[in-house]
Amino acid sequence: MITKGPFKALFYLNIVLVVALIGYKGYLNLSKPDFTAVHTEQLLALQTKLKDADNFQFAVVGNINNSVGVFERTFIPLLNRSDADFLVSAGNAVSAGGEDKYRALYGTLSRLKMPYLLTFGPNEYANFGSFRFYEHFGPHFYSMKLGNSRFIFLDSTGKTHFRWQLEWLAALLGTGDAAHTFVFISHPPLHVEENSLLIEDDDFLAPDEFTQRLMALVKAHQVDMVFSANLPIYSDRNIDGTRFITTGGAGGLILNDDSSFYHYLKVQVSSAGVSTEMVPVEIGQRPLFKTLESLWFFIYSLFYVGYVNFLLLLAVLGLIAMRLYSLVFVGRDYYRNFDINPAPWLDKPIRVAMFTNNYLPFIGGVPLSIERLCNGLQARSNEVLIVAPGYDQQNEHEVGVLRLPSILSLGARQEFRLANIFQPGIYRKIRAFRPDIIHLHHPIWVGSLGLFIGRRLGVPVVYTYHTRLEHYAHFVPLPGILFRNLISHTLIRRFANKCNGIVVPTYSAEEYLRMIGVKTPTYVQPTGIDFQRAQNIDPDALARLRTHLKIGEEIILISVARLSNEKNIDFMIEAVSQLRHDVQRPFRLLMIGDGHQRARLQARIDQLQLGAWVSLIGTVEPQDMAIYYGLGDIFVFASKSETQGMVILEAMAAGMPVVAIRSSGIDDVVEEGINGFKTPENQGIWQAKVRKLIEEPDLRQEMGNNALASARAHSVDQFAAEIKAIYAEILARQPT
Repeated sequence: MITKGPFKALFYLNIVLVVALIGYKGYLNLSKPDFTAVHTEQLLALQTKLKDADNFQFAVVGNINNSVGVFERTFIPLLNRSDADFLVSAGNAVSAGGEDKYRALYGTLSRLKMPYLLTFGPNEYANFGSFRFYEHFGPHFYSMKLGNSRFIFLDSTGKTHFRWQLEWLAALLGTGDAAHTFVFISHPPLHVEENSLLIEDDDFLAPDEFTQRLMALVKAHQVDMVFSANLPIYSDRNIDGTRFITTGGAGGLILNDDSSFYHYLKVQVSSAGVSTEMVPVEIGQRPLFKTLESLWFFIYSLFYVGYVNFLLLLAVLGLIAMRLYSLVFVGRDYYRNFDINPAPWLDKPIRVAMFTNNYLPFIGGVPLSIERLCNGLQARSNEVLIVAPGYDQQNEHEVGVLRLPSILSLGARQEFRLANIFQPGIYRKIRAFRPDIIHLHHPIWVGSLGLFIGRRLGVPVVYTYHTRLEHYAHFVPLPGILFRNLISHTLIRRFANKCNGIVVPTYSAEEYLRMIGVKTPTYVQPTGIDFQRAQNIDPDALARLRTHLKIGEEIILISVARLSNEKNIDFMIEAVSQLRHDVQRPFRLLMIGDGHQRARLQARIDQLQLGAWVSLIGTVEPQDMAIYYGLGDIFVFASKSETQGMVILEAMAAGMPVVAIRSSGIDDVVEEGINGFKTPENQGIWQAKVRKLIEEPDLRQEMGNNALASARAHSVDQFAAEIKAIYAEILARQPT
């Protein structure tokens, strides 16, 4: 980042400018328009002015393109001094369909002293402009009767299907109620003979079926003239008695040659017939610089009309320039400072404030890991204050927990609580606790509160990356793909880079944070488990539980997960459905956990007739989990949303080998072929590994022993000691 004072101030000034300009553009697009149905007003004015007159004169222009420097300052004064009764734009009156362009056009046309009508063209359609044209002016295709003349306006952009328009046009022409008929369509139906550098094939009317049927109708009903724009030229061709006129000289980029020049068209309608006069418009160019001056007027108009876009572009380029300056000229040290001495903080108790979006009695990996860390730190004479949402079933006499009132409950059992982080007095209570360090367990909501308080108090902030947010897109009221592929990673990166240290449970998680751009010092520290509890199971309690669950001699598969989409429970149910036909040895899967998908999953089990093989146990209290683990022979897991998978370590502590889908939270814990198997998300491969462990008791015992040895290194006491060492290093890095 920018580190020098003046550059830093300029950098943030540019950010403010970008935000303000984007906000202004949003206001232009979202605010209530102050001009609507303009064509209705213009038609009324035209009818009032000419009534039933058969003699009148109108002007036709094309490609105004918001050209303030030419059209507003040169054309409009000429038109106002002319004998024209009204003006018609043959298309491309705006340079694009943005709200700012339409507002600029309205301001320009307000200077006319005559009514005007617009043809819906490709520029009007661009940038989602079709609804703005409809809102501000009127329908994309329409007609009007003036005296004994009929004026017809068509949509050539494809917004309105051509078949619909042609049926309407055929019926309209078939009435024969007009002596003269004029058609306006932005895309020229005829390819011009002029070869211009500014003309491309897609500038003409398409598809061919539209063109051919339109030409047939024009010929059959003896249409007087067809006016088009969309090309920066003047062209006048007579086909079967109908004149096809392309007029694109009212603005935009003009070459100033024999066919491409500034002009407008006067059309005289009288009892004697219809006549036209092409009026060239001189804008004072010197012969040697005509094209260059035209280019200047074009660029000037873009800047004049799109000044907001110009300023926005300038601000963004300024940000880029300053960012490049910081990357090239500002020195950085990408290595940690190993000269610091954390020993003073290791040897004395510290005060830790922890912030979490969920906590006990809510049962989950994060609350359990927080509780274990808290117990481990307190056992080492440290003080801990946990800031968490309130629950109806919480312990009324708990100590060291600051509960925030819940303002919203989510989930089938209202287990997810949205805490009121704006509760008065929170900051005062945290300040009174006088934390030495703040430990955050979520990057949003309560976690953001902790980050804010940490900055206010000048206390270092540590964040533990527990959760892969991208796997929770189904809980977010946004397009899932947007949250999963962009927002979740951006949120994690921005939050993590605001902290003083990041704790991750696995090297895979560390790699992820580095890949998304996290620069904060990161420490790999697996979450601790209550290893000893798994070794001290009461045999009588275990026997009672086996009797209660009606467990006989079958092999018991255990899985522990919240019954939610991200845990991939359906994968295991489908796999067991096939596995029951392939395995001779009786087995049974005990699915421990609860969640909003329980009813649906139970219905699926019933549908597949798996009642004898799969049992949804529901929620088990943390102090009772060791007994349930003690029932198991094999631990199975299908979730890909874990950062570590603490339940896998707990299962290993019970001496169970593991079969799990390979993911970031699994890869560092399960050693392939040693304490378990890691498979791709393929039911055939996953089933084969489970079958192997069911049918080979010696292998199951060997891998179970290895799993027990792996879990022994992750005790709660060791976990707390390592976290305390991380705290000490971060505190030692802080300026005194």
